Amino acid sequence: MAKNVNTATEPKIEHQPEKTYMGIRIQTPFGGMRVAIEKIQKELEAWVKEKGLEASEPPFLRYHCIDMKGEMDMEYGIPVKKASEGEGRIKAGVIPAGRYVSIIYSGGGYQGNKTLVEWIKKNDIPIDRWDSEKGDNFAVRYEQYLTDPKVEHRRTKWQILLAFKLREG
Repeated sequence: MAKNVNTATEPKIEHQPEKTYMGIRIQTPFGGMRVAIEKIQKELEAWVKEKGLEASEPPFLRYHCIDMKGEMDMEYGIPVKKASEGEGRIKAGVIPAGRYVSIIYSGGGYQGNKTLVEWIKKNDIPIDRWDSEKGDNFAVRYEQYLTDPKVEHRRTKWQILLAFKLREG
């Protein structure tokens, strides 16, 4: 498979059910995004705990628009069995049901993303995306953190599901 990835599954295309979640959406420069993500992660996790909501799946990072040289439009989300009314910048959201192409990787986000993007291009897979003046936009592109960071602190050991929604029709 790809170089420099500790592990990666073969890409697959499958139907995923709808995911209801609570999330915080931000715009942040690529260079400082890790700090920004950690801040909203802590804020959202504390809010979900305070409200007594139950996570139905592991958390994820959803990329609405990617601009590596400008602003990244992203959202940290926690899937829940039933969404509640949000507060302030915490909002309920939905990852729609549909066909997705995905891979599970560990060892490095850049290489994991590169592996799947190259496979998508090589196999002419029609993902639901478009270009705009703000960057590379996606109907749905997300990374779901399958490994609990409280159990495994080393990011390079985390198992991460990367998924792109396919264009319909």
